[in-house]
Amino acid sequence: MYKSVSAEEAVKIIKSNDRVYIQAAAAAPQALINAMTARSEELRNVEICHLHIEGEVPYANPELRDSFYVNSFFVGPNVRHTLLAGNGSYTPVFLSELPILFKRNIIDIDVTLIQVSPPDKHGYCSLGVSVMAALAAIENADHVIAQINPQMPRTHGDGIIHISELDSFVEVDEPIHTIKIPKITEVEHRIGGNIAELIDDKSTLQMGIGNIPNAVLQRLGNHKNLGLHTEMLSDGVIDLILSNVINGDFKGVNPGRAMATFLLGTKRLYDYVDDNPFIEMRTADYVNDISVIQQNKRMVAINSAIEIDLTGQVCADSIGTRFYSGVGGQVDFIRGASLSEGGKAIIAMPSQTKRGESKIVPFLKKGAGVVTTRSNVHYVVTEFGAANLYGKTLKQRKEALVAIAHPDHREEIDREYFDAFKM
Repeated sequence: MYKSVSAEEAVKIIKSNDRVYIQAAAAAPQALINAMTARSEELRNVEICHLHIEGEVPYANPELRDSFYVNSFFVGPNVRHTLLAGNGSYTPVFLSELPILFKRNIIDIDVTLIQVSPPDKHGYCSLGVSVMAALAAIENADHVIAQINPQMPRTHGDGIIHISELDSFVEVDEPIHTIKIPKITEVEHRIGGNIAELIDDKSTLQMGIGNIPNAVLQRLGNHKNLGLHTEMLSDGVIDLILSNVINGDFKGVNPGRAMATFLLGTKRLYDYVDDNPFIEMRTADYVNDISVIQQNKRMVAINSAIEIDLTGQVCADSIGTRFYSGVGGQVDFIRGASLSEGGKAIIAMPSQTKRGESKIVPFLKKGAGVVTTRSNVHYVVTEFGAANLYGKTLKQRKEALVAIAHPDHREEIDREYFDAFKM
């Protein structure tokens, strides 16, 4: 009844002036992406929309600007060059609200490209390692093309679709995109230790991407009864789950399960989550919903920043005028943790850049975007300690942040701030 076609045949449905959405993160369907890009000479003005995706993005080559235009909801390293070249743009959006843009047809989708596990005996496939906004894109697209891959883990939760919902599909057998887990630096270990001291037993955790969350997880081996309610889940949680440090027993939402909206890690992670009912994959408009997050008592949200000024304004998506990442789910979880009973909202970062510039600054760079406002911020953590800004005056905030800045910069940033604000 259902018959596969070649990738080249499947993408023929894409026309000039179409808008195409690609499933995010490690689920990006590489065979379909390559086949679509191969049609560049016959396509014009095709808008490619996605959050950060792993793998190659040949359509983002600025030389193909007449054929493809990138609309990124979260700017990943593989598309930054095309935005700088003027062949793309960034749409700021809370991750919790991206599905709404599709559901309300604020952003109309003509074609959605996804990657799924093979259908089970009932005909149901799994979106595997990335749910996020994919269901909303599937439900509101005119045409859905799937890459069916036996190496896609079958995950539990929202990301289950019947093969009849696919307008066409191709069959491939190739590894899911993985990432290397970098070695944690001494600075990151110190930050991880400072954060771990803020985490109480029976807390529920949201961990962002990168080495600092992994450093935190390495320090939690003696904690008890932790839970996970997080947009992203990676390898660092596996050993804590296996040792029963993370069991989810005291979560306010879906206790006894670890909840995420996408997975990104090594093959060990993908093998672990395959058909594992403890891991529950839900859509971003549920996982990142502030009213849902705050139901978890002792919710701890750990997110990063590019820089933070002495009043507490957090820039997390740009370096000055250059867009570097995106809003993502930072504000969703900062607010959810802030409203949680006993919750803690944490911004964590090294005190200075690799070039030795202070990341705690008197003023944000010209053109820098404020992702998390000064009124949202609670804790800021560097390798030199934790500053609790909640309920503090601007003067108190300045003093607390200067104290956790790198010693080489403390006097300078304090003086510049005083010269401007006289306090």
